[in-house]
Amino acid sequence: MLSTTTAVVEGRPVQQYLGIVTGEVIVGANLFRDLFASVRDIVGGRSGSYEDVLARARKQALEEMEGQASALGGNAVIGVDIDYEVLGSNGSMLMVSASGTAVVL
Repeated sequence: MLSTTTAVVEGRPVQQYLGIVTGEVIVGANLFRDLFASVRDIVGGRSGSYEDVLARARKQALEEMEGQASALGGNAVIGVDIDYEVLGSNGSMLMVSASGTAVVL
């Protein structure tokens, strides 16, 4: 499945537009990961544990979106947009959403 942020794929014209597809993933923060991330924030450096969670959530959201496109008969998603939002009390949850237009190229 081809996914791109662009509205066109050079050399491959859109034959059919199938509609908007989305993928959303919400992940909760872990108490121990939060504690170590806070310490790292104080002393400086990157929070590898949060980066890993973010990467996995983004991958899952894209896979869910691509799965919807495939179910509609598409072979690509164009105009992909990825958004991040903090949810819950004290920002305890992170939502990653991906959306785009399913097409047949």
